Amino acid sequence: MSEATHQQAPTDQAQTWRDDFSRVLSPVFGSPQLDLVRGEGSYVWDAAGKKYLDLLAGIAVNALGHCHPAWVKAITEQASTLGHISNFFTSPAQIGLAEKLHEVLDLPAGSAVFFSNSGTEANEAAFKMARRAAGGGRPFIIAIEGAFHGRTMGALALTAKEAYREPFAPGVPGVVHVPYGDVEALEAAINENTAAVFIEPVQGEVGVRTHPAGYLTAVRELTTKVGALMILDEVQSGIGRTGSWFAHQDPEIGEGITPDIITSAKGLGGGMPIGATITVGDANTGLLEAGQHGTTFGGNPIACAAGLAVLETIEKDNLLDHVSEVSDWLKAQLAEVDGIGEITGKGLLLGLELTGGASGDSATGAADAQVPDSKAVAARALEAGFIINPVAPGRVRLAPPLTITTDELTPFIEALPGLITG
Repeated sequence: MSEATHQQAPTDQAQTWRDDFSRVLSPVFGSPQLDLVRGEGSYVWDAAGKKYLDLLAGIAVNALGHCHPAWVKAITEQASTLGHISNFFTSPAQIGLAEKLHEVLDLPAGSAVFFSNSGTEANEAAFKMARRAAGGGRPFIIAIEGAFHGRTMGALALTAKEAYREPFAPGVPGVVHVPYGDVEALEAAINENTAAVFIEPVQGEVGVRTHPAGYLTAVRELTTKVGALMILDEVQSGIGRTGSWFAHQDPEIGEGITPDIITSAKGLGGGMPIGATITVGDANTGLLEAGQHGTTFGGNPIACAAGLAVLETIEKDNLLDHVSEVSDWLKAQLAEVDGIGEITGKGLLLGLELTGGASGDSATGAADAQVPDSKAVAARALEAGFIINPVAPGRVRLAPPLTITTDELTPFIEALPGLITG
C-alpha cells in the first residue's frame, strides 16, 4: 500500500460506517462522531485504531472506566447463571443491590427501591409517585429553570429547555418551572396544591452548577411546610461522582437535608442500563399497590449484578477519596490554564468556562465576542485524542471515570491551552 493510499484509508473507512449508520439507524442523535470498537480503563479506541482519553465516560455512566475486571466478572458470571426473569420473580442480585443502596444512603426503615432501566424511567416513576401520593388533590409539580430530567413525556415536562418540550406540546400538564436559585420565586409558587418539588442537586446540562447556599435547605423547609415531596434527581450526580455516594450527602451541596425520593441511574450500572427510584422512610406512599407501575426489564439480574459490582468496587478501592483527591489536583491545574475562567461542580463532575483570555466589559459584548466556541474546542480535543462535552455555549463538561489518575489527565492539561485557542 502506498503512503497516499494508507493516509486515505481511515477517511474511507469513516465514510463507510457513517453511510452504514445513516442507512439503518434513526437520525435522532445526529451523525456520530466516532465508531468506537474497544475500551479499557480511561481510554477507548475507534475503528481506525486511534486511542482517546475518555473524559466524559458515557456521560457520567462508566464509573469504573471501560471493562473494569470486577464489572466484567460480575456480568459474565451472572449472564452464565441467570439472565432475564421478569418482574414476577426476584433474584439475589436484585436484593443485594437494593440492600447496598439502603446501606450507602443510610435509609431509615420503610424505605424502598424500585428498579427500572434508565434515569428517565426513574424520574417517570418518581413523577407518578408524587401524583399518587397527592391523591389527585395536588395537581402541580415544581421544577427548576435549567433542569434536565429526561425525554419521556413526564420527565420531559420537568425538563426546563423549551426547545425540547415544544415539538411535543401540549405535553403533561401541571409542571411549573421557577427561576434558578430564587427562593422568593419558589416560595411564591409552592402551596397546598403542590405535590412535589423536583430538583437536581447539581444541574448538569447547563454547564454543571450547584445551587446557591441555602437553596436546598429552603426547598426542604417549604415542601415540609405545605406537605409536598422533595424529589432529588441524582441520576448524574450520584454513585461517587462528586466524591460522596450521592451529591446531597456532601454537606456543602446537600446542606444536611433528607429528601423524600431519590432517583439514580448512569453510574449505578457502570455501563449497563439501570435506574432506581428510592423512597425514603415514610415517603414510601406512592405506587404501593401491585400493578400501579412496572417494567419488564427493570431489576434484571445482569444489570443488578453490574450495579452491585460498581458499588462494591467503589467501596473496596476507596474511590470516593480518590475522586476528591484527583478533583482537587485537577481544579488546581485547570485554574492555571489560560482561557479557563470559572470552574464549577465538584468531584469529577466539572464545568469549565471558556474565556480564551477574554477581558473587558461583557455588557458591551467585547468580551463575549472573544469567548471560544465550545463545540469547536471539543472538536479540536477529539482530533487530539480527548473526549470532552461542549455542554453549553462557552462551557465544557468533564465527567471522566472515577478511576482516572493524575498521570492520565496530565496530557490533557498540557494540550488544553492549544485546544482553546485553536
